[in-house]
Amino acid sequence: MLNHKLLASLVLLFLFVPVICPAAEKVDPILSQWSHETEVTDKEGDQSVKVKATYYSNEYVEALVIAEAEKNLWTADEMENYKYTLLKNLNLAECIPFHIDIYVRGLPMYAGPFDRHITMMVGRKKYQPIDYDKRFNFKILGPRDGMVYFPRYDPKTGKEVLEGARDVRLVFDSSISVAMSSRGDVTWVWDLTKDRAKIGGGKAANRLEVDRLLKRNQKLNADREELRKQLEALDKEAAEVNSRIDELQSE
Repeated sequence: MLNHKLLASLVLLFLFVPVICPAAEKVDPILSQWSHETEVTDKEGDQSVKVKATYYSNEYVEALVIAEAEKNLWTADEMENYKYTLLKNLNLAECIPFHIDIYVRGLPMYAGPFDRHITMMVGRKKYQPIDYDKRFNFKILGPRDGMVYFPRYDPKTGKEVLEGARDVRLVFDSSISVAMSSRGDVTWVWDLTKDRAKIGGGKAANRLEVDRLLKRNQKLNADREELRKQLEALDKEAAEVNSRIDELQSE
């Protein structure tokens, strides 16, 4: 039978032994494969710019949820709540989101208006951001990060931008900074054929679908009210016309 001192030693040993989580080992490579990073310095060495872009693919989102759940020891409900909030903020139903990290050393970087310097390409088509973190428009020296959102549906055709696409590219225009201009445009490519995950089902996805249906229902009710007003106006005009006809016929 173990004595108290030995038992206490074993408990302390157990507490301080690093625990390797199998889920984390599988998740980390997934998170890293959806990020690309480039660092450039101008010829004179006056400015150095490091840029990292992360594409929020379905696989990345699922891995991010798992990683946060493992790190925070969340319950299943807590994980679903986090996933719901994440998906809602990313607005994946309408946008294609990227997270951009920029670190500038030396001369500051003036990237505003930021949306004129970054382009998403799918096939031969080019798309500009529909929204982005406006802090990118101000002087950047040191770290700066934020989200950039591109349209999920083509504004001209209405079709989903990524439908049938094998890859998506993000292009930083070389005019964005002194360091970039000495290197030329920076282009990153993400292979969409590796995005095997599907975001669907579960409480988070169901809550998002409910949110979408509620918004749709609100629009339908607004359209119905507008049609009701138009119908009332038509009925009123028809009544006035019939009344005038009766007046004229009675003379």
